[in-house]
Amino acid sequence: MPRSTLELLAPARDAAIGIEAINHGADAVYIGGPAFGARDKAGNPLAEIEQLCRHAHRFGARIFITLNTILRDDELEAARRLAWDVWRAGADALIVQDMGLLQLDLPPIQLHASTQTDIRTPQKARFLQDVGFSQMVLARELDLGQIRAIASQVQEATLEFFVHGALCVAYSGQCFISHAHTGRSANRGSCSQECRLPYTVTDAEGRIVAHDKHVLSLKDNDQGANLHALVDAGIRSFKIEGRYKDMGTVKNVTAHYRQLLDRLLEERPELSASSSGRCRYTFTPDPERAYNRGATDYFVNGRQTDIGAFDTPKHAGMPVGEVLRVDALHFDIQTADAATVLNNGDAITWWDLQGELQGTPIDVAKPLPKTGGRGWRLYPHHDIASLKDLRPGTALSRNRDMAWDRLLEKKSAERRIGVTMTLRDVEGGFELDITDDDGHHAGVSLRHPHEAPKDAARQATALRDNLGRLGDTLYELRELRLDTSQPWFVPSSVANALRRDAIASLDAARAAAFEPLPRARPAEPPAVYPEDTLSYLANVYNSQAAAFYAKHGVKVVEAAYESHEELGEVSLMITRHCVRWSLSLCPKQAKGVVGVQGTVRAEPLTLQHGNDRLTLRFDCKPCEMHVVGKMRKNVLQDFRREAAAVPMQFYRTRPASQRTG
Repeated sequence: MPRSTLELLAPARDAAIGIEAINHGADAVYIGGPAFGARDKAGNPLAEIEQLCRHAHRFGARIFITLNTILRDDELEAARRLAWDVWRAGADALIVQDMGLLQLDLPPIQLHASTQTDIRTPQKARFLQDVGFSQMVLARELDLGQIRAIASQVQEATLEFFVHGALCVAYSGQCFISHAHTGRSANRGSCSQECRLPYTVTDAEGRIVAHDKHVLSLKDNDQGANLHALVDAGIRSFKIEGRYKDMGTVKNVTAHYRQLLDRLLEERPELSASSSGRCRYTFTPDPERAYNRGATDYFVNGRQTDIGAFDTPKHAGMPVGEVLRVDALHFDIQTADAATVLNNGDAITWWDLQGELQGTPIDVAKPLPKTGGRGWRLYPHHDIASLKDLRPGTALSRNRDMAWDRLLEKKSAERRIGVTMTLRDVEGGFELDITDDDGHHAGVSLRHPHEAPKDAARQATALRDNLGRLGDTLYELRELRLDTSQPWFVPSSVANALRRDAIASLDAARAAAFEPLPRARPAEPPAVYPEDTLSYLANVYNSQAAAFYAKHGVKVVEAAYESHEELGEVSLMITRHCVRWSLSLCPKQAKGVVGVQGTVRAEPLTLQHGNDRLTLRFDCKPCEMHVVGKMRKNVLQDFRREAAAVPMQFYRTRPASQRTG
């Protein structure tokens, strides 16, 4: 992608959502194919991928296929065939984690490095560029200085960054808790989200530091205020998280960032969007109305204390008012203002006295008379007696607004490409030229006698109406020029035929000008990987991945954690999030505090949920936290039973007894 263009990259669970992401302003969409995507419940058949590609390409937008799980040896051939299938369906790029794929006979499709490749350093980013990746999504944990350092070393590949959505607490690709506890691998697209569970935190002396808090659960990413700074740092693709998100959420968040980027592009004319068309919406985009856990810009502007969603990993919603009275079958509330309208089917939330989020759907909402539009009687779906700590004075929020949901269920955006039309009289008929905002041009002519109109003004109006009737096309009329020697009578049938033929010719010209994204060539001689030894953290799960790293200078390659070798206690998660820091227990925070400095040490903490115990160890030099634990015995036993029935191949370079954690 040229350095002067910016890309808004939106998620899609299925092709229908992908089409609406394009309609609401996405320059590109990432979506799972039939298999091997890092969201195992978001696969899509090839016919729907092809449909989405056709729609996107009409606007010059792109479709990226997530082929970003780690693969067993027995899956490589199926993955290779899938790559060819999605390329034939029109896909523009593959998003890849497993380096074994680069050893295979892939189609001439562009390769993008997945977030699972854990790109945190200039050396890693430069290596991925040099082995053939054209685009790479950097780790969410980076700050602006680190992004600039990577951009200085990566001159050919496009740098991508997550700007909105849920945050994985671990460095992507460096989390194995789900697999250790449930057998569901995040690297295989089946994360069980152990990070969203409540944990009790105890210190080295067994004292409780936090009780049943979601200390590994983060707020949601929101970089809306940092787009200019990210552009200056070198980011060119702005990625929205959410391949499990519903249609309304994708519409809303995509439209929000389209508007933000359009304003940025207006202020910076040296930059442009990477696809065509302008969007109009029937609603005002508002990301706070989407499912969210509160907002954080994470580490972009340095370490922040308040990045955790420790009280709940759920969506609390937006403030709506407070309880006035509670009766046996209903409760009355007063809204913050008269503009707030409650609906049947809304959902209301509140915090109980223990700080836990409670909620209920509302079956019936009735306005109360003589309250200035602020009073409402709500009949909840659940029995009043079961609604914990709902009492007068309780502050209420709404996390489902049926009016908003219904608005987004309808057609809510229109994306159009501007065109200029010029009508001329030529010998024996008329000619219509059409040029779009991107400079594509088409011209058509039609034989028809030149006849003087009975009413020149009326004829000119009718002609403009007929030629400008573009409602069922991609286009909208910017300007119509009647460049004729004199006013002529042009029947509606002739004007309509000229318009239809011109639009068809312009569509053909745009299609002919559309070019596949170029596949980057690996550097020769092969680039050398920044390290010569790889542990289980490198996620090498097949022999081709091991051969790839060997070709690039790695001497020792350990098998992926998913190979089910008994590793004992290891780092199941590596994260820049620090529980000590978030609980104000970090030694760095005590620096300079009289009576405290030197007494606070980064000793390990313990997390407990049910029978699971995890140790938090703190590596203060890089300012990282390791969540240490071991695989549950039942997970290992289940795997051994499965492996006995269906033999699987794993690559190992040395026995487990010789490995280091």
